[in-house]
Amino acid sequence: SQKMSCCVGADQISPSEKTFIGLYGETLEIPCNNGAMKAEDILITKWKYDKGDGLSGDLLVKKNQNVLISATDEYKGRVSMAANSSLLLSAARLTDQRTFTCMVVASADIREFPVNVVIYKTPASLEISDNAQELEIGKLTKLGKCVAKDANPAANITWLKNNTPLVADGKGISIKASVLVDPVTGLSSTSSILEYSAKKEDTDAEFTCSTQHTVGAELVSAPVTLTITYTTENIGLQVIAQDPLKEGDNVTLKCVADGNPAPTAFNFHLKEELVKVENADTYTITNVSRNTTGVYKCSLVDDPTMEASKDITVNYLDINLSPSGNIVKSAGEAMDLTLQIDSSGNNKVSWTKDNVKLDKKPKFTKLTYADSGVYECEVTNGALSLKLRPVAGAPVIRQLSKLRSEDGKHKVLICDVEGSPKPAVSWSINGTSLDESPFLNGKIKHKITVVPSANLTVSCMVSNEFGSDSRTINVSSRKYKVVEYFIQNCTPY
Repeated sequence: SQKMSCCVGADQISPSEKTFIGLYGETLEIPCNNGAMKAEDILITKWKYDKGDGLSGDLLVKKNQNVLISATDEYKGRVSMAANSSLLLSAARLTDQRTFTCMVVASADIREFPVNVVIYKTPASLEISDNAQELEIGKLTKLGKCVAKDANPAANITWLKNNTPLVADGKGISIKASVLVDPVTGLSSTSSILEYSAKKEDTDAEFTCSTQHTVGAELVSAPVTLTITYTTENIGLQVIAQDPLKEGDNVTLKCVADGNPAPTAFNFHLKEELVKVENADTYTITNVSRNTTGVYKCSLVDDPTMEASKDITVNYLDINLSPSGNIVKSAGEAMDLTLQIDSSGNNKVSWTKDNVKLDKKPKFTKLTYADSGVYECEVTNGALSLKLRPVAGAPVIRQLSKLRSEDGKHKVLICDVEGSPKPAVSWSINGTSLDESPFLNGKIKHKITVVPSANLTVSCMVSNEFGSDSRTINVSSRKYKVVEYFIQNCTPY
C-alpha cells in the first residue's frame, strides 16, 4: 500500500492542531512535529490517539532508537513508526478520523503535537440506472437514477444535457438526491433521481451525470440517449412530378408529417375518391390527363382533422394547323393558314421560314416561287411544324442575256429561270465553262461560254414536270466584228 501524508490548517480545531488528509484504504504517514524540534534533542517520542470522552489510547513509544508498540483493539497490527518519527497507519478507515497526538520529550522540554486526521474516498463508480427508454414531450417523467457509490464525504451529483448542467426549476426539471451510509464501512452512496419534461429539440440529446470530489478527478457517467415521443403537430402534402406536369405523366403525392413515432397510415383524398395507405406515405397517379386537375388532400387516419392540400394542374396543348405536311401549290394560287389552339394556359406563337424567324404569321394571297420553303409554327410548351414544299409551276425564262469576256475573245450567255420543281436547263449549242447558281426561292441562273466562228442564233431551253419554256439570242462571230472594225476605222484611198 501507498503512504499518504498531507497536513493543512483547519479553523475548526485549536490553532496548534494540524489537519491531515488521508485516502481510504491506504497507509497514512502522519507527521510528528514537522521539524519543530531537532532530532538530536529528542529523548522520547510517543504516539497516542483520542478515544473520546476525554480518554486517550497509547499506540507506540520510541526511546533510544527502540520502538515499543502498545496498540490494542482496532490499531493492533496497523501502526509503526517511520525514521522521522511519523506515525504509519495502514488500511485507513473512516473510524480513523480523530486526533492523533505526537508527544516529544527533550532534555529540557515536553511538547505535544496534535494532528486531526480526515479520511477521503472518491466514489467507486458513477452510473445511470433505471433510465427511461423514451420521454413524452411536455410530460414530467423519470429519466433515470445516478448513483455515486462508496464515497467520503458524500458526493454531490450534477445532471447534464449535452454537457450543460441542469438546474431544478420545479416545472420541467426535478432533481431529488438522497444519501445512504454503509453501516459497516461508514462510506456514503449518493443517489440522484432526475425527472424531466422533454422538448422536441431533445431528440438525440445526451444526458450524463457527474461529480467532482474533494480529491481526485471529475467522474462522468456514460451518456444516455432517449427516444423523444410526441404527437403529430404539422402535416404537409408534397407533389412529386415533372415540371411542367403534362398529360401522360405520372404524379406522386407524398404526405409528410412530424411526430415520433411518425404516422404510418394516411388517407389520400383524390378529388371524389378516398384511398387509405398503410405503412407508406405516398400514392402515385399514373398517366394523368387534363381531368386530373383539381385539389388533392392527405390526412391522418387516426386524426382526420390533421390534413393538408395542394392544387394540381395538368398542362395540355392541342394544336391543329391546316393545311399541314408537304404542300404542293402552283404559282399564283392563294393559300389560307388556319391555326387552332386548345391549352391549359396562355400561349405564345412564333413562326419561322427555313429556320429564320418571321415577324408575323405568313399570308399567301398569291403564291410566288419565293414563297417556297419550310415553315414552322411554334407554340409555348409545344411545337408543331408546317413544311411547305416549293411552289410548283412550269418554268419561265425571265431573261436571256450575253456579255463579252474581259479579254474579248469569247461570249458569256446567261439564262435566268424561275420554276418549281427545279427546271432542267439546256442550250442549242455546246459551250464551255458551264456554271449554275444555287436553286433558291424557285430561281436559278445558268451560264455558258462560247467562241462563235460565225453569226449564230442560240436557244436556252428549260423544263420540268409542269411544262417548258425557251428563248433565243443572236450571237455574232468575232471575225465579223474585226471586219466591222476595219470598215469603220480605215480611210479609203
